[in-house]
Amino acid sequence: MAESSKTIGVDFGGTTIKIGVVQGARILDRATPLHTQQYASPAAIMDAMCMAIGDLQKAHPEVVAVGLGMPGWVDFYRGVLYQLTNVPVWNHEVPVREIMGRELGLPIVLDNDANCMAYAEWKCGAGVGLENIVCLTLGTGIGGGIVINNRMLRGRTVSAAELGQTSVCFNGRRGPFGNLGAVEEYIGCNELATDAAALYAEKGLVRPAEECTPYHLAQAARSGDAVALSLFDDFAEKLACLVMNMMYALVPDAFIIGGGVAKAGDLLFAPLQKRLQEQLFPVHYKALRILPAHFGADSGLVGAGLMAADYAEATLF
Repeated sequence: MAESSKTIGVDFGGTTIKIGVVQGARILDRATPLHTQQYASPAAIMDAMCMAIGDLQKAHPEVVAVGLGMPGWVDFYRGVLYQLTNVPVWNHEVPVREIMGRELGLPIVLDNDANCMAYAEWKCGAGVGLENIVCLTLGTGIGGGIVINNRMLRGRTVSAAELGQTSVCFNGRRGPFGNLGAVEEYIGCNELATDAAALYAEKGLVRPAEECTPYHLAQAARSGDAVALSLFDDFAEKLACLVMNMMYALVPDAFIIGGGVAKAGDLLFAPLQKRLQEQLFPVHYKALRILPAHFGADSGLVGAGLMAADYAEATLF
């Protein structure tokens, strides 16, 4: 069975690259995370990943395949990564599956990292038994993965569900592709930290951006910090706009939300529910289900491993 196969999953983030041995829904072993921004080229990034994966292969020779979850524009069928939005050195098309497969001698499956998160939650997590889900991961960027009628939605250009690039303000901040008001330009972790530092400064308080991570802001909010509480309310308002649009367009069985900001729990989900109740038709609001990701920060890693197992068994579509 695919679920019993050992694979290696890679969750490629804008800040760190997590690599681990996956069996079913369990992570059996982990490599030391790699720091994404320290590498000067795609070749250097792939070399570092291959080295870490190779070490895990030696410790787990029964591994049958490798799953790569990478952000940005991915062609699942060709195994090509076009561009990494939050990794400036990766700005051109690279045949990742071919290069790394040749180096590692294992089958390689490549997909968008948010699709991997969605796959994990759909197969083994919060979305088990559901046929239609929208998954959002709130990290360095805002990733999306959609399952419709028990199939991953990939789209004609194999790049569906880039929900972080959808607009919440038609004349707002310019996104990386010229799109105005992209939600990722407001509620990505880096944008959240920058906006938080600026808001604190307006109040005469010095809080550098590195002290305004989702973790720091959640701690501050739970202590009654008015600035942090207002930031979570603003975050929820913009996220609600995205969820509202997807609810009217798709009416899925559930929205599953994970990533760093989602760890704030009720600080995010309570105002999010309130905003959505104000904006959705009652029938749609009654049907709305918002669930926290079961695997938390490990969703992408587990999903990449599960995809690799199904890929090796020729059951992945």
